[in-house]
Amino acid sequence: MMKFFHIRYFYGLIIKVMIIPIFYITLIFLLGCNTDKQNNAMKTPPAYYKQENLPLYLPFSLHVDPMEKLLLVNFEKDPDRVYIGFEPQYFKDPENGEGLLVIAWRKDMHIDVYHESTLFPDPSKFDIAGKGLGCMQVVEFQKKKFEIFDNGVSVDIAFTDKFQRKIQVLISESNAKKRKPFGLLAPMGDAASNPSSMPLVFLYDFYFVRRNQTLFNVIIDNREHHPDKLPIPMDGAWMYFARYSPDPFIVTFNPAQAGKIYPVLESEYVIELEKNGNGKEIKSLKKTTKGHQISLTFFPAFPQFNLIQDGIMTAGKFEIMAEESTGKVKGTYRIKTEEGKVHISINPDAGWEPKADRLSLKFLYAFAKTFKNWPKSYEWSATLKEENGNWHMDSHWKKL
Repeated sequence: MMKFFHIRYFYGLIIKVMIIPIFYITLIFLLGCNTDKQNNAMKTPPAYYKQENLPLYLPFSLHVDPMEKLLLVNFEKDPDRVYIGFEPQYFKDPENGEGLLVIAWRKDMHIDVYHESTLFPDPSKFDIAGKGLGCMQVVEFQKKKFEIFDNGVSVDIAFTDKFQRKIQVLISESNAKKRKPFGLLAPMGDAASNPSSMPLVFLYDFYFVRRNQTLFNVIIDNREHHPDKLPIPMDGAWMYFARYSPDPFIVTFNPAQAGKIYPVLESEYVIELEKNGNGKEIKSLKKTTKGHQISLTFFPAFPQFNLIQDGIMTAGKFEIMAEESTGKVKGTYRIKTEEGKVHISINPDAGWEPKADRLSLKFLYAFAKTFKNWPKSYEWSATLKEENGNWHMDSHWKKL
């Protein structure tokens, strides 16, 4: 299970946008410029390869973590003694089970997780959220209404926390004005101190809860906490700083691992290969699930690492894309072989390239640079070595 983006982090982005002067002429000029350059990286020279035929291995993975819908409510301006935000998530899949889960964000940036007994969340997956998991507890929700309609959200969730305090989140939007949702790659930023994977949280039909004609209560231990507000209007309306998606598509890219890897015989991916001398190079891999597709594409095609001779260094570009509305993540891959080992690194150093199809989004992405830059802080490294005819990989992520 994946976590929504850091509540303090996103709020800071909005503040930055609010205080920056709007130089429309400059903005339109900048956005009219096409800064996308053609990938002109050279193919791996066939001479780099050993003169033999070896099976193909896939050192990359794109794991989709199913989730039906999510909402994040924060009250950092009027905090509880422990909590500053709640994040309801609903699941209905074989991997997680069916039911409601609430992440409670703490002041110390650890998280507590409360969930129904019909869910079986994996505690190890929560290291991408803040400073990690504090506690995980099964609870009985006295109320568990969580619905998202065309005109907004309808939520009534109530449970008892680990301190035996009653907690309730109540939201009822009745604004008849048409929403203008958009697609977003959630800016994870500093949401994880020691990530075990790169979280790619693609949010479709993403939007904020509108203030007008909305009932909104957060109550902890009989005390009402005022939800934070978005400091600027959006699409001509004032919003709460509560946001939601009825269609999250959550991908963990290259989870860290240590162990044996196997030749590609049958794959969960559609793999496009390109022949280069003796090498079978990976041009792209695609995975389709839950009505969405995720793809990883290389420029030039990624070399067959187990066929590269010792003492070789090569590099190229890559991009990860779900659907057009949520843009692309771009970066660089590098390969180095020495003393029988293969070292691979992946760094999304070109960041996120969004699709901004209206002025409010163009302004947001042009001046709040962190939306596009946050992936640059992640780097994946792997060392691969053959032992007794088997290849082993030891990989990890770090924040730069």
